[in-house]
Formats: sequence, C-alpha cells, structure tokens
Amino acid sequence: MLTATSANVNGIRAAHRRGGLQQFSADGSDVLLLQEVRATDEQLRDVLADAGLGDWHLAHAPSSAAGRAGVAVVARSPLTDVRTRIGSREFADSGRWVEATAQTAVGALRLVSVYVHTGEAETERQSEKYRFLDAMTRRLRVLSREARLQGGHVLVCGDLNVAHTEDDIKNWRGNIGKAGFLEEERAYLDRWRRSGWVDLGRRHAGPGPGPYTWWSWRGQAFDNDAGWRIDYALATPELAEQLSGVTVGRAPSYAERWSDHAPLTATFG
Repeated sequence: MLTATSANVNGIRAAHRRGGLQQFSADGSDVLLLQEVRATDEQLRDVLADAGLGDWHLAHAPSSAAGRAGVAVVARSPLTDVRTRIGSREFADSGRWVEATAQTAVGALRLVSVYVHTGEAETERQSEKYRFLDAMTRRLRVLSREARLQGGHVLVCGDLNVAHTEDDIKNWRGNIGKAGFLEEERAYLDRWRRSGWVDLGRRHAGPGPGPYTWWSWRGQAFDNDAGWRIDYALATPELAEQLSGVTVGRAPSYAERWSDHAPLTATFG
C-alpha cells in the first residue's frame, strides 16, 4: 500500500507552529507533496527534523523571491532524478515545480509537487498564469509519454488555483469571470483529462459538489463550507487503477486550522 499526501502548508514554519506537521509524521503517509513552503533549504530541513521527519528524503525547489512560493517532495524512501525545471526559463527559480522519483509499493513512481499562480483576470498576473499552465501542459505530455514507454507511474499533486467545474466551488455564480474560475483556466483541466490524466479526487468522490480543499480565512467561509476544490492529485491511468481511496483532511473547527487549505491524501493498493 502507498499513501501520498499533498498540502499547501501556507508557510511551513507557521504550519509547524500550529501543529500541522505533527499530523504528517503520525498519519502513515509515505510521501508528502508540499506547496507554499516559503523557506530556505536549511529552514525546511530544521522544521522537518523538529517534526520527526528529519530522516525522510527531500527534494525542494525554493523561490528566488524570499518568503514566497516554494514546493517540496518529502518521502520515506530515497528520491532520485530531481528536477526543478518545468521547461520554461521564465519559471526556473519560481519555486512552483519539483519532480523526483521514488521506489514505492506500486513500483517506480515519478512524483511532482506543483503550485500554480493565483492570477488576476485581465492583468499580467493572469497572463503569467496562462504561460505557466502552458508549460505545465507540455511537461505533463512528456511525463505521460515517458510513463507509457518506461512502464512507470506518475503522480502530480498540488494547488492548481483553478476550480474545474461548478461542482468544485460553492459560490460558482458569484465567481464567473474571476481568476480561478475562468473558462480559459478550466479548459486546461479539460485538456489534461482528455489526454489521459485522471483526477483522483473526483474519481473517488463522484460528481460533487465538493469536497472542497480551500476556504478563505475571512468571514464564515469555513463554517459554512463555502469553499473551492483547487488542490488536486492527477495520476497516469495505470496508477489510477490502483487507487483505493482519497480523503480531504478538513480541520474539525476553524480554531484547529493550520492552513487555509486542507491536506489531500490518496491511497493506492
């Protein structure tokens, strides 16, 4: 059996202070895919060690802009062939993409942690987001082809900052025309699905609505479950066939939240 957990930690040091990392060391996960780490290599290793994860293996892509972005793969087994380039020079030091391979219970597994831009409709920020999604599309094509030729599996997890359908956002009517729910953004996920990538969360949960993975810190969004499903686990078809379950680790109460996102855990075998 393999258990992989993806989480936007909203700052690894803050998440640790709030008790988030202790959950990872106790819940039986074999692999962690983290986004918005916001730390240097040294800071991340210190936090992992303090949380009881110091002997795990690490692949980390920090952002060149201090205190922003940052993604990581953390695994019980060794990680090889680490790659932090998505294929575009523009995003070389953005801290939004990291890949590594681990030998797992399901065989050789290419693991990807990704953090897509938030965007802002009709601005340069949105154009940058589209350029990143274009680069991601090209890289997913390569990963899919390599998996078919080499017989391995690929698992891509992270905060995509896109709600795919109306079932993935509580207030979808109020967000028409806004970043995160633009037709142009949602079309990328349509293309990935048509090319063979499987949305594990939706496969397991059925048509929805929800379960959501992000709620604003403001107002009553969390208490009213007025959330968005923007955290995904995408798998190559052969890996998806081994899926046994997906859970969203929604905090029991607002006071017990350690991030504005909930962890997403997929189990195989």
